[in-house]
Amino acid sequence: MATERPAARTFRDLLVWQKSHQFVLGVYAFTASFPRSETYGLSLQMRKAAVSIPANIAEGFRRRGKADKVRFLNTSEASLEESRYYLILSEDLKYGKTDKLLDSLEEVSRLLNAYSKAILDSYSGSWLLTSRIPARGRMSRVKITFPAARGFQGAKPLG
Repeated sequence: MATERPAARTFRDLLVWQKSHQFVLGVYAFTASFPRSETYGLSLQMRKAAVSIPANIAEGFRRRGKADKVRFLNTSEASLEESRYYLILSEDLKYGKTDKLLDSLEEVSRLLNAYSKAILDSYSGSWLLTSRIPARGRMSRVKITFPAARGFQGAKPLG
């Protein structure tokens, strides 16, 4: 049975942020031994991609809308995949062993996917939206329903 974790008060309380921050520190240590010719090349790119993972988790944490939160988490996932490629490239260029960093990245990936899914699954209830239907030129109300754990179900006119 899963242990109930207390609600996060800041992004630093999120396990996914903590693990991704540790990954960044590992990338900085790993790239410190790169050849000087890579200072503004692969080393810089690896560091930027790695930093983007926890930075987007942090930025998304305070976003109010769930769709906005997930957008930032999606950016983190993209940066994670970019980091994965740079680790593969680094090993192919014989700059060092990347096994531990790849394991760390895989853990962050699993946590990030679970966190994104939890946010998406928390959509529940319904919203009433009012908008102008262009073809008819009149105001119309639409109810959009988001059942928990099933995603978007659709919209139906009310009136």
